[in-house]
Amino acid sequence: MKKPLFITLALIAALFALVYAFIYFVPYSSGIRSGELIKISHKGVIVKTWEGEISQGISGAQIFSFSILDKDKEVIEKLQDYQGQYVKLHYVERFATFFWLGDSKYFVTKVEQEQSPHLRNQ
Repeated sequence: MKKPLFITLALIAALFALVYAFIYFVPYSSGIRSGELIKISHKGVIVKTWEGEISQGISGAQIFSFSILDKDKEVIEKLQDYQGQYVKLHYVERFATFFWLGDSKYFVTKVEQEQSPHLRNQ
């Protein structure tokens, strides 16, 4: 009776490990987006995640929400410094996410300060 239970539990654990590895290590896409950094926050009650938003339009109608992994300390520090400024974000999109990684399936890997396109022609 115990042997089938242990085999079933081992299969469930192995399946979860495969799904987690696929979601975490296999990106769906990667790219770059630019906009005004309007939000960076460390949110959550039990599990804290870093979340942010950039506005990609003049009216704020196009909001790009993203997450940052805790291991990317340099990215978090730069985003905190660039709050309210125009930035270029390099990101990786995953198929899905887990609640302990972030709210979004877009994860920022690099951030650069950029000059606003609204100020370039002046």
